Amino acid sequence: MQHTPFLDAIGVSAAILTTLCWLPQAIKVFRDKETRAISLPATLIFTAGIFLWLLYGTGIGDWPVIGANAVSFVLMTAIIAMKLRYG
Repeated sequence: MQHTPFLDAIGVSAAILTTLCWLPQAIKVFRDKETRAISLPATLIFTAGIFLWLLYGTGIGDWPVIGANAVSFVLMTAIIAMKLRYG
């Protein structure tokens, strides 16, 4: 399949939405310092997947994939750190 401006717009939109979905969770965790409802195993697995997508995006040079997963990885790492600190 060939890249088109329309497909690129879909990719960028998807990257923005899937990245921003974690921002409210990160803000809530930092504000409330409450992480009981967050599953550590699921969050670790998801974060590993995000890291692999980041590596993949870097390997193919796809900036929407790289950017979205880099931001998501930072947010998820912060959530994991808070989960480990506050349980």
